[in-house]
Amino acid sequence: MNDSVKPVYRITDLPTDERPRERLEKLGPQALSSAELLAILLRAGVPGENAVQVGQRLLDKFGDLTGLHHAPFEELCQQRGVGAAKATQILAAIELGRRLTLPVESKTINSPAEAAELVQYEMSGLEQEHLRVIMLDSRNHVLGIAEVYKGSVNSSQVHIGEVFKPAISRNAPAIIVIHNHPSGDPTPSPDDVAVTRAILQAGKLLDIDVLDHMVIGQGRWVSMKERGLGFSG
Repeated sequence: MNDSVKPVYRITDLPTDERPRERLEKLGPQALSSAELLAILLRAGVPGENAVQVGQRLLDKFGDLTGLHHAPFEELCQQRGVGAAKATQILAAIELGRRLTLPVESKTINSPAEAAELVQYEMSGLEQEHLRVIMLDSRNHVLGIAEVYKGSVNSSQVHIGEVFKPAISRNAPAIIVIHNHPSGDPTPSPDDVAVTRAILQAGKLLDIDVLDHMVIGQGRWVSMKERGLGFSG
């Protein structure tokens, strides 16, 4: 055994060009992996693992940053190399990132991708189905986003009138309906299609244009209008 090999437990034990802080200063935060960004928060590793390896272990344990964001605080504290103080820092940092993605009023939606971008980060990690509406003015500027239902999205459970209440209260002439699939697969179900048809019919009666119904999955989304699901015929 070579006793001259120094164990690498701290960021400062890494070669300078491999240290996350130095890489961030030189290349910018976008150049770092999620594990490296976590390592900056962790600051130190544990015997047998440096901080980057601990960060990667956390990502492997909880799936990804979204899984880490939704991890129970107590469970995160119990992970080797974390503890309460570091768990607090990690969750606070992820929450700050999430808040950066929250919609800003007057943002213009010109495509399904732009609509998905407003909610993808948060909704892809939800453990139940949530139905929300993006309210738009006549120039497709975002007036706000409202949650109108939580539970199984099907025609027997969703009260269609509730979908339009926020738009009526804001005098919004158009909406985009959006809900998530906790399974991570955004493929629309027959119930999704049935709900879409009911929403479209109600929108015509209320003179509110339903521009799309989108399904959010894990890292993917589907525009039901683009696929002609519930919007045709």
